[in-house]
Amino acid sequence: MTSPSQTPGTPPPSFTLSRNAHGRLVLTLADGVPHVGALPVRAFPITAPSDGLSLFGTDGHELVWIDRLDQLPAAQRTLIEEELAAREFVPTIERLVHVSSFATPSTWTVQTNRGQVDLVLKAEEDIRKLEGRTRLLITASDGMQYSVPNVGAMDKHSRRLLGRFL
Repeated sequence: MTSPSQTPGTPPPSFTLSRNAHGRLVLTLADGVPHVGALPVRAFPITAPSDGLSLFGTDGHELVWIDRLDQLPAAQRTLIEEELAAREFVPTIERLVHVSSFATPSTWTVQTNRGQVDLVLKAEEDIRKLEGRTRLLITASDGMQYSVPNVGAMDKHSRRLLGRFL
């Protein structure tokens, strides 16, 4: 029987998901064996975040493959999305306030959806252009990633500063 929150025609998953008292994700397969600390990993996190997702065990082996996240019942989908959100924290840059230099390494002061922050851009190659050059993924020297969903939607000052690095 298909849950009302599943895509029609999709068979029910052959596993269950829950959280234990320590907040860890517990995957129980059809054989009844629980796998504590299951880890969801997207196959295509940037180009198709809802398509192709694996649940890995703590030993690094894939336990379950999920074609599409929306095929899961709402409760399981919510657990996976919560786990992914905690791991895939990527602040969105809303505005460039200041850059220390147009040569790298350069310290950028940016306004994000989580507040103002200073980041160091080591090299211009740390700016990845996605989806027709309007969407950017910027990796700071400390490994933290920042997203720019649409360069064209930024203010003129920010576009001008970004243009010097693109």
